[in-house]
Amino acid sequence: MADFGGDVEAFRAEARAWLDENFPKALAKDPMAQLAKLQARPESPEATAWRKALGAKGWGAPTWPKEVGGGGLNRAEAKVLAEEMAAIGARNPIGGMGIAFFGPTLMEYGSEALKKQHFPGIVNGDVWWCQGYSEPGAGSDLAGLQTRAEDKGDHFLVNGSKIWTSGAQHADRCYCLVRTDTAKKHEGISFLLIDMKAPGVEVRPILLINGASPFCETFFTDVKVPKDQLFGPLNGGWTVGKRLLQHERSGQGGGRMMAGQDVVSLAKKYVGVDDKGRIADSDLRTRIAKHQIDAKAHGLTLARAAAEAKGNVNPSATTSVMKNSGTWIGQEKAELTLEIMGSQGLGWSGEEFSKDERDAVRTWLSGKATTIFGGSQEIQSNIVSKRILGLPDTTQNG
Repeated sequence: MADFGGDVEAFRAEARAWLDENFPKALAKDPMAQLAKLQARPESPEATAWRKALGAKGWGAPTWPKEVGGGGLNRAEAKVLAEEMAAIGARNPIGGMGIAFFGPTLMEYGSEALKKQHFPGIVNGDVWWCQGYSEPGAGSDLAGLQTRAEDKGDHFLVNGSKIWTSGAQHADRCYCLVRTDTAKKHEGISFLLIDMKAPGVEVRPILLINGASPFCETFFTDVKVPKDQLFGPLNGGWTVGKRLLQHERSGQGGGRMMAGQDVVSLAKKYVGVDDKGRIADSDLRTRIAKHQIDAKAHGLTLARAAAEAKGNVNPSATTSVMKNSGTWIGQEKAELTLEIMGSQGLGWSGEEFSKDERDAVRTWLSGKATTIFGGSQEIQSNIVSKRILGLPDTTQNG
């Protein structure tokens, strides 16, 4: 283990003792029950107790500073905590956009008043956040957004609509980009924190091709937002919003679709092996090998970027490289999985298809969006060309 300071074995003993006292043993048999609130499901008393205990300790956000409610752990300690939790079947039930995207941005740009108001709900997992960015007429060209926020003295009056707002139907708050100056494009955007229970907020879930409804349309009709919920400077929301997107893309760079079933084992199961124990289809074997090489290269690049970023907790423009790479590899894996399964990879329902086979179809379908949301692959390529390669600026997006 790399030496990041501190006595990690002493911390291991501390973590083990605390987990033994606070983790409800019954939850180890049902990992998904621990994530009930994150999945918009009712929590059991045991799940609620576990979430609140972890939040109070600060270990729901283990490496965040203690002054904002985090655990204040270094990376080595956080790794030890993760190991000890995994050993007893404990999972971190605190997450979502508040932890992954908004919280890190709040640390950097938030006023002391906003930090004091919003961090407790984030680190305890009590308050869910959603993201109000894209609009029906402003997706890749996000700076073209038209949701208006008019200055009414002690509050802003918000009118407009957002689309693809993930989890909006369950969210308590929304961090939202709005237009406060119509004379300027990028410099006329502000960043507001909106109460999703406020009068005038309407949410309509969108049924997707994979049968789920994680995204929503969100409508704002004369929604009053107090002036103290302006995040960052007036008309300075574009800078704040771009910073948040870097945090979002750093998470997507992990290639969430790369997790799951091993394609080599799947191929041997569904396609069979030759007399040497290799995948019987030589062409498929070659393409799987290429996919594994790409995935390994992506993983090593992630590790290298993390090593180079030591001492700098904030993501850089390299997140755009990782976002494109990770999502492409994830889509490739989903397509290989369906091809390997053959006709069994076309199942939607019915006992003739296993759960893994039905899930593979849904993963493949939902994964088509990964190269679009969080900034399309074209936008990421523009960012790479401008901010990493130093090529001439041909667009103002990203």
